[in-house]
Amino acid sequence: MPADLQDARVRPPAVAGLFYPRDPARLQTEVMELLGGHVLASKVMPKALIAPHAGYIYSGRIAGVAFAKLRASAQTITRVVLIGPAHYVHLSGIAAPRVEAFETPLGCVRVDTETCCHIGRFEFVSQTDAPHEPEHALEVELPFLQVVLPPFQLVPLVVGDAAPQEVAQLLRQLWDGPETLIVVSSDLSHYHSYESAQRLDLSTAEAIEQGQWASLGSPRACGWVAVAGLLIECQRRGLGAYRLALCNSGDTAGSRDRVVGYGAWTFG
Repeated sequence: MPADLQDARVRPPAVAGLFYPRDPARLQTEVMELLGGHVLASKVMPKALIAPHAGYIYSGRIAGVAFAKLRASAQTITRVVLIGPAHYVHLSGIAAPRVEAFETPLGCVRVDTETCCHIGRFEFVSQTDAPHEPEHALEVELPFLQVVLPPFQLVPLVVGDAAPQEVAQLLRQLWDGPETLIVVSSDLSHYHSYESAQRLDLSTAEAIEQGQWASLGSPRACGWVAVAGLLIECQRRGLGAYRLALCNSGDTAGSRDRVVGYGAWTFG
C-alpha cells in the first residue's frame, strides 16, 4: 500500500476468492490471459464502456474484450467513473463512498474523494459506505482496470432506486475530457433458458445500439438504470454504442438450463 494511504480508510475486497482469484500473482495472470487475446481493431479512444460483472469463469472473457480496448489510450486516462447496480443493500438514489481507497489483491485504487464530496450536492446522491461494502458489481472490474491502466483515481457509484435521467445528469457533471473514462457495470438477462436468453439479450443489445434507453428494464439487465443513463448522455453528445461481445453463461461455464447474459460495448 502506498505510504500516503497507510492510515486511509480503505474498502477491502468483498469477493476475492469467490468471483476472482485471491492470490495476487494468479489474479494478475488470469486478467492478463483474459485481456491478452484481443487485438485492437482501431486506435479510437473509448469514452465509455459497458462490461459484465459476474465471476471471471462466467463473464471474464467478455469483460476482457471491453477492457482490452483501453490499451491504445491507457496513458491518457487518469480517472475512472465506475457505476453499477446495488445487489445487496437497499438504496434510494445513488451512493458514493466515504472511504479513500478500494482494495483488491492487486493493491489499492485511490478514490477521488473531492469529486465524491462535490457530487453530494445532488439530492439523489448520498455519501455512504454501506452499499459498497458487500457489492461485487464494481469490485470485479477493478483488477482489469489496474492491469490495463497506470495509477488512476476512482469515482465508484452504486445505483439503487434512481431514474435514468438522474444517472445521465450525474454523468454530465463527471464527463470531463479524455482523462476521464466511464465504465458501466451490468449483466444482461438472468435465469432464462439458453434459447430464451439469446433472444432477449439480442433484443437488449439492439436497444442499446439504437439508443432506445426507455425500452430497458430489470428483466433485460441488472444494471439497466446506469446503462439507460449512459445512453441518454451519449445521445446528447452524439455518441453511439459499438458491440464487442454478446453471449451467456451457457457459452462460457455452467449448464444451459438457467443462464445469465453478458455483453460488452464501447462508446467513442
